[in-house]
Amino acid sequence: MRAKPLSKNGVIGLCSPSHVPLYEAAPGQEIPWSREYKNMIAGMEAEGFSVVQAENMYKDTWGFLASDEERGADFNQLAADKRVEYILFGGGEGAPEVLPYLDFGLFKANPKRICSYSDGTSILNAIWANTGLETYYGQNPAVFTGWTDYNKRHFEGHILSDSMTAHEKNSEWITCTGGAGEGVLVGGYTMNFALLLGTKYFPVDNTEPHILFLEDHEKFGGPDHVSALLGYIEQSDFMRSVKGLIFGNFCDRPCPELYARVKVLGERHHIPTVYCDDFGHGENHAILPIGRRARLDAEAGELRYL
Repeated sequence: MRAKPLSKNGVIGLCSPSHVPLYEAAPGQEIPWSREYKNMIAGMEAEGFSVVQAENMYKDTWGFLASDEERGADFNQLAADKRVEYILFGGGEGAPEVLPYLDFGLFKANPKRICSYSDGTSILNAIWANTGLETYYGQNPAVFTGWTDYNKRHFEGHILSDSMTAHEKNSEWITCTGGAGEGVLVGGYTMNFALLLGTKYFPVDNTEPHILFLEDHEKFGGPDHVSALLGYIEQSDFMRSVKGLIFGNFCDRPCPELYARVKVLGERHHIPTVYCDDFGHGENHAILPIGRRARLDAEAGELRYL
């Protein structure tokens, strides 16, 4: 199931399951740029969009976050709001706590495009797995504070339309293991995806083929950290359904250790694997549609949507 594209003057719904946003910093107060929402909302409105902010979005009930019930209620509010066409939220920590409070029936009855990245992995994959509604991995509200041409083309091709019938690359991919495979796209931030596997919130059919995409970043841990998380994924029942792997940006320089680890995974499971800098915790925020059937050709460096 695929929701209608966001209208060019449509309504964006904002919530924040993984951090406490600030609308405007106090004079002299230093805050992470990704948590100051005044400029993000101004960027959305400057492009003609209206913005609905969820009721509990700025609460800090737990000191570091709104409560899990409040954050779940925010999603359900935006899902039920007939005006909202696109739900957008950022990363941080805390998204898995929200899963028990999501009303999946609301999302199925009111399909709309939903996008995030990083910690949003848990919510995006759970919504798709429990409703069949495609969700979108790769961008957060901060993209509206300064578009790159590449990021804007992905927004236009996946959120404002369905015109992107093949993944547009930012640069040439590194082929770790060759071959081609077909399946349904799933994935996201490596730790969240590994922890989601085997839970009741990700009831996937492991007899159906999947193309897995993952991303991580050196600021969270080195190649050894990523290797351990890949080990958890490889040991899961889900791994037998994986027919290809795309690994996103890890750092801004060559990382042969990570390429070698991805190659080991590909050779061990006889699947095509590639590395790219198209998506993840870097400058490039390509969008990958979770739930979309796709074909990965590692030797051609190509991902096509079917």
